[in-house]
This record gives sequence, structure tokens and C-alpha cells, in this order.
Amino acid sequence: MTVLHWVGLLALAAFAGAVVPFQSAINANLGRGLGHPLWATLASLLVSIIVLLPVIVALRLPLPNMAFISKAPLWMWAGGAFGVCFISLALMLLPKLGASGFIALAMAGQILASLLLDHFGLFGLVERQLTTSRALGALLLISGVALIQFSGAQPQGD
Repeated sequence: MTVLHWVGLLALAAFAGAVVPFQSAINANLGRGLGHPLWATLASLLVSIIVLLPVIVALRLPLPNMAFISKAPLWMWAGGAFGVCFISLALMLLPKLGASGFIALAMAGQILASLLLDHFGLFGLVERQLTTSRALGALLLISGVALIQFSGAQPQGD
């Protein structure tokens, strides 16, 4: 992989992370407007389908492998449930914790879960042992999360 390709992948990963607080803040407002956060979760997922289907058609992707669908273990379908969980919790918690607080705490959870997934090679991932340096890196990131969340800036109103 070339350096340019690697930098492009890093930029895309950073962009994927950057859209999360925007999605959460917009959905929190949508939830208030619709009367409950779960309505906003449903709306968000419906918009996702509406946006994704034309892309699938434009790319002329073949239909999914129906034989695989019938044989896939149940855990493979949990991603959608985790998505609902994240979206719903984001739009309930973001107004209370603030965008930086929610994202920082969500990131701490992502770091810890990612270390476990990597260490044990769960769900088909390549095993990446939890070394001292990886644990120290996670600790530094989580320390940064704590500084963001508990640095004295108190919410106004509420």
C-alpha cells in the first residue's frame, strides 16, 4: 500500500468519525421535534435506506447471496441492533452531556471494546495482542477523554 493510499484511508476514517457528532446533534433536535428520541432513530434509519438504495442501484451491485443469508449466524445481524442502540443513546445523551462529552465518552467505550476485539480476534478480526504500549496508548486516549468531559465547563440551563 502506498503512502498516499494509506493517508487517504486515514483521512476517510477521520471523516467517518467527524460526521458522528453532527449526526448525533441533528438527530437530537429531530427527536425533540418528533416527540421522542426513538422516532428520530427510526427516521434516521429510514433516511439511511433512502440514501443507500440509489447508490446500490447506481453501482449496479448484484443481489445479496441468499444462500449466505439463510446460513449466517445470528450474531452477524447484531450490527443493526448496535446501530439503533448508538443512534438512540446519542440523541438521548448528547443534549445532556454536550457533543464533546458524549463523543469523548463514546470514544472511550470504543477504545476499550476495540482492544478486546483485537486482542481476542473476535468476529473474524486479526488478533492484535494487548501489549503494554497499546494499553498505554488507550490509557492516554481515555485520559484525554476525561479531560474533555470533566474540565470544568459546566452546562448552561438544565
